[in-house]
Amino acid sequence: MIDRQHLLQTFDALLQPERFRDYGPNGLQVEGAARVSKIVSGVTASRALIEAAIAAQADAIFVHHGLFWRGQDGRVTGWMKQRLALLLAYDINLFAYHLPLDAHPELGNNAQLGLKLGLRASARFGEQDLGFIGARTETQGPVGFASAQALATHVEQALNRPVTLINHAQTAIKKIAWCTGGAQNYFEAAIAAGADAFITGEISEPQAHLARECGVAFIACGHHASERYGAPAMAAHVAAQLGLAHEFIEIDNPA
Repeated sequence: MIDRQHLLQTFDALLQPERFRDYGPNGLQVEGAARVSKIVSGVTASRALIEAAIAAQADAIFVHHGLFWRGQDGRVTGWMKQRLALLLAYDINLFAYHLPLDAHPELGNNAQLGLKLGLRASARFGEQDLGFIGARTETQGPVGFASAQALATHVEQALNRPVTLINHAQTAIKKIAWCTGGAQNYFEAAIAAGADAFITGEISEPQAHLARECGVAFIACGHHASERYGAPAMAAHVAAQLGLAHEFIEIDNPA
């Protein structure tokens, strides 16, 4: 077991939340037991994840999407009351890191999605340098993909879910940009950076037109699906470093 404050300091040292302008508080969002022996990681601090963490006898939960966001209704009612009541009743610490977890160069969401897809980043782009851009890392076969459809099929197979592909130019894909979650607004920055294709979690109405007009493929593979790798990678790393137990619990989400 280790002290809660030591665990927080370890996460903060790795993720450096002070470097980011974010949409909510990063770090310890709900204070639980003073001593921690087991961490459960997940994507979102949903009631289902909290209940699963209770069943797993965890002292701490580490997530990408926490409970508190800028501009939300601050009243503790309904679903918020239910989630907080469970955390407080079972004395579970909730740690949440949003943009810092996206950005970490090795254990973050973008880095881990790149590993999952066989992509190696060579540069960053976009606001706060959150976007990654690079190329395929496979040692066998061509450096890139024969077409945007070939890349989309590769993403579908790697993530085991269908994707949305918007593509106009039927050309080879070599330079690939990606940014997990709801990063559709990074598409223009990816185009400016010279990407042949952009991968993210979600798509909004304007991106379909941009993809068709600029000849850059847009692939939306699901917000949850693109961000399910950073939290377990970071939590497992810290747990191993501090001698704690760790378990990743998947709460499926089609979005």
